[in-house]
Amino acid sequence: MQSMMMSGDNALQTKTLVCVVGARPNFMKMAPIMRQLQTVKHLIKPYLVHTGQHYDQAMKDTFFRQLGIPEPDKDLGVGSGSHAVQTANIMLRFESVLDEVKPFAVLVVGDVNSTIACGLVAVKKQIPLIHVEAGLRSYDREMPEEINRILTDQIADLLLTTERAASDNLHKEGIGDDRIGFTGNVMIDSLLNNCKQAEAVSDTLQKYGCKRTVDEKNYALLTLHRPSNVDDVDTLTRLVRVIGDVAKKLPVIFPVHPRTQQKITQAGLLGELPDDRVIMLPPVGYLEMLGLMQSAKLVLTDSGGLQEETTALGVPCITLRENTERPITVTEGTNTIVGTDPAKIAQCVADVLSTGGKTGRIPEYWDGRAAERIVAEIVRRYFSGH
Repeated sequence: MQSMMMSGDNALQTKTLVCVVGARPNFMKMAPIMRQLQTVKHLIKPYLVHTGQHYDQAMKDTFFRQLGIPEPDKDLGVGSGSHAVQTANIMLRFESVLDEVKPFAVLVVGDVNSTIACGLVAVKKQIPLIHVEAGLRSYDREMPEEINRILTDQIADLLLTTERAASDNLHKEGIGDDRIGFTGNVMIDSLLNNCKQAEAVSDTLQKYGCKRTVDEKNYALLTLHRPSNVDDVDTLTRLVRVIGDVAKKLPVIFPVHPRTQQKITQAGLLGELPDDRVIMLPPVGYLEMLGLMQSAKLVLTDSGGLQEETTALGVPCITLRENTERPITVTEGTNTIVGTDPAKIAQCVADVLSTGGKTGRIPEYWDGRAAERIVAEIVRRYFSGH
């Protein structure tokens, strides 16, 4: 695909860049990009599309407000559905947006259904596609996100990576350096920008009606949402029971995804999580989660984003998956992959409690300036002479 170049008088004309968000992980990545685009508003007019893939309106509003994201120019309102239904609905509704706005490019972030759906519509209309967070690979094609990552990278015109190893993954798939830019991890921009505003743990517990208190650096934070962990009753049972055992050693704060809550209840496992040791909360906002993370003794999670955020915060992370698309969090950061084996999980928790866990170091370009490099790369590529 040929990059769209502008020169002469046309270079001074403001052009529209459609920026797409669909789910909560996208919000943290898009917020710094939207702010940075204001520094080149003489060249680029951002047009923000929220697909509605994340369909909890109150939670979406909380994230947008806390991260300083402007209200979307267009909300597609697709809501829930199977992967096929959700992807198809996004494609159907996004096409008319492009027909109306006529952007010079479409920018997508991450690996959710919105990413690939909007990417496919853009390239079939001969509109250049920019993919932020390109090149990450778990090499596990049972993960829907892995399919989204691979396909989006194949059709993207400009691929912006969070770590240098991502370029190697892209090279193996036939993508040349002329399409790749190493810009760093933009989600860390949001984290560093908001650390001081993070909600105190006591305030978060009080906000959600919890009368319990916990001491900072003396609790575990748990998140659990991946279908591979919560849809299989045997796997979910193993995980819930080992969390119950962990809670005997230190309290566990557990913001529960609604689907996870439903699966735990259906499996009759609530009794394995004693409420005097496991504090179950509804989904929390960004600043609340940031506060819970940075004050935790350790984090247990199956989230990709939390693996990165805990590395940036220096908090030991125990990942309840067999693999990760973010290997730098293991090789350089605070992350340990343990899968769903209760013995391995228990041993890793014991190691953290006895030694303090992995300290790691901050990876290259996780410095709070990724959005600057992303916007500079877009200007360099699509606005000749600027």
